[in-house]
Amino acid sequence: MNEPVPERLPSPFATGLACRCPRCGEGPLFQGFLKPVQRCESCGLDLSFAAGTEGPAVFIILIVGFVIVGAAAVVEAMFHPPPFVHLLLWIPATIILSLLLLRPLKATMVALQYHHDAGEGRSDV
Repeated sequence: MNEPVPERLPSPFATGLACRCPRCGEGPLFQGFLKPVQRCESCGLDLSFAAGTEGPAVFIILIVGFVIVGAAAVVEAMFHPPPFVHLLLWIPATIILSLLLLRPLKATMVALQYHHDAGEGRSDV
């Protein structure tokens, strides 16, 4: 992450949600579903720092859990369906929502990591 940084970086949230390079906002961040590219094809940023980013899982669990539990409570209060209906509704909804959120949240975490120059813990002793 020692490459020269442009004067004005694009928003980490805009580049994250678009799954684009955190420095230039143009090159794709991923090859495949979740594997980050080695270098941005547009500006050449080394993205090796992003390989181990698994932080979005916590946010996805909280967001999806809140949405699904809230929706299940509303459905239960309004319709009182049998338990198998809840299983048929909420298991696929949980999986689909989790997969939809995974890629943009991981890209946003990578962009925030780049913008704040965050890395592994270092001891200056």
